[in-house]
Amino acid sequence: MVKMTGVEAHRRRLERIQGPRAVEAVTRALYGGAQDIQIEAQLSITRGATSGKNHTPSTAPDPPNNDTGVLANNIEAAITGPLKAQTSSNAPYAAAQELGSEKQNLPERPYMRPAAKKARKRVTQRVVRAVNRVVASSG
Repeated sequence: MVKMTGVEAHRRRLERIQGPRAVEAVTRALYGGAQDIQIEAQLSITRGATSGKNHTPSTAPDPPNNDTGVLANNIEAAITGPLKAQTSSNAPYAAAQELGSEKQNLPERPYMRPAAKKARKRVTQRVVRAVNRVVASSG
């Protein structure tokens, strides 16, 4: 027969790793990642763009060029639940710019997908660091 020692201490440590503080820490890391994507998307729209009278629309498949600021200013990061965060754009024409629109004869000018791709490594590292801190602090 095998005798195990430390089972109760290990069980308590696993509970701490799965507890509310762990969920909160990882959720905060995911939200920070959503903010990274938000910033990347906003920068892709505003980088090199000219607003107002001298505005020049971008050419597909480049991100849209900033004009009025509505698109860039309506990109937001949010916590949507435990261990969930998202980056979204709530401008009325956000989807048409990102995905294109046959109805409007508008080619896609993605800005969210490239932003997510560009930030992916940083977001992953952020979440890994949060998980490692949770594990290390669990005893």
